[in-house]
Amino acid sequence: MLALALGACSNRGEIDSTGGIVAVRSACPVAAIPAQTGDITLFSPAGRTDAAAIDVVANITDLRSTCSEGAQFYSEATFTVNARRSDASVARQVTLPYFSAVVRGGNAVVAKRIGQVVLDFPAGQYRASTTAKAGSYVDRTAATLPADIQRKITQKRKAGDEDAAIDPFSQPDVRAALQRTSFELLVGFNLTQDQLRYNATR
Repeated sequence: MLALALGACSNRGEIDSTGGIVAVRSACPVAAIPAQTGDITLFSPAGRTDAAAIDVVANITDLRSTCSEGAQFYSEATFTVNARRSDASVARQVTLPYFSAVVRGGNAVVAKRIGQVVLDFPAGQYRASTTAKAGSYVDRTAATLPADIQRKITQKRKAGDEDAAIDPFSQPDVRAALQRTSFELLVGFNLTQDQLRYNATR
């Protein structure tokens, strides 16, 4: 039996009095970088995609998030952008676009913003780095499981009971409620179709 604790006071992996294992579910959006969007490659001249034409390569790393609770959950993600250029002969400034999106249930984008990071390369330097952040608000009610679903998940079951062998997470209404109340804060480079295709096929 798996008991799902909705408060912040339980520790993941604890065994409760019924012998069940406590798994902590946070209502705060989880920060993540979607596949293929954590890197960007600029080419010169434009239109070429061979190694000899690579101009600037950058990647997002060290993504971390914090969450504050109130009537809304406010999540703030901070991250680092590291870049490398091929020609370090002169000082140069490179501006790269990134997005932050709030996604509900794994596939529904409920909000999206576009930002920019600016990288300054001094003359003679091949590498540059900068930091940026993104934030999101999610209504507490939208991210909270309904009371009846909470009861269904956390109710105590004894060996021999008719429902003792039934995993509550396998029930359609529970799965649907978990999906509805799950949010993510996704951060990545705002790529063109050609840039996304390059990342997917390189």
